[in-house]
Amino acid sequence: MKEYHYDFHIHSCLSPCGDSDMTPNNLVQMALLSGCDIIALTDHNTCRNAPAAMEAGESAGLLVIPGMELCTSEEAHVVCLFETLEGALAFDRYVYENMPHVKNRPEIFGQQPILNGEDEQVGEEENLLLVSSFIGVDQVVSLTGEYGGVAFPAHVNRDSYSVIASLGAIPPEAGFTAAEVTRDCGLEAFQALHPELAGLSIFRSSDAHYLESLAGDPWSISLPERSAAAVLNAVRGFY
Repeated sequence: MKEYHYDFHIHSCLSPCGDSDMTPNNLVQMALLSGCDIIALTDHNTCRNAPAAMEAGESAGLLVIPGMELCTSEEAHVVCLFETLEGALAFDRYVYENMPHVKNRPEIFGQQPILNGEDEQVGEEENLLLVSSFIGVDQVVSLTGEYGGVAFPAHVNRDSYSVIASLGAIPPEAGFTAAEVTRDCGLEAFQALHPELAGLSIFRSSDAHYLESLAGDPWSISLPERSAAAVLNAVRGFY
């Protein structure tokens, strides 16, 4: 086993609340400057900037895992990570078919550009990504598994858009094996308040929407190798 530095929750400029500077190459370079070995790109309800981020990461020597921050029907955010780009994009299509289609208003919510590996815009998502899908919290683990992925509740210590904020606790029947807390979470005190976290692997991530949010010391994870498969197995609790 070897220690790797990670950040499993990062947004690109495709997320309308993400800064326009969060292009694939910019976020990859900032992650490297921060000392990361592995990151995941997790835009709101979409994986469509993952191909560009993975290309940028491969060129720079950074492992980029394709992912998504899914907003469930309960308005809870769940991080979904996938072993392959094909699985991520197939899940992307499923989510797109199972969310309300409301036209984005860029002047209010922000642009939603789709970029290539050179940070050139090749498309624009016209429907707003900041919506709740029709997928329930109790469906996410099994659903992502069908696409070769894993899922864990995002920023569970926050007072909004978290599984605990929406449901009062992490339901055991949802089948989560891990959970995420924010950079500044006092973990010991928070775990004392929420005993359902016992037995779950806990990850910290930046939830970066701006380049400066990627700055700072990254977190470490013990893995047998630097690969998406190894990360997903860690989320499953295999190590």
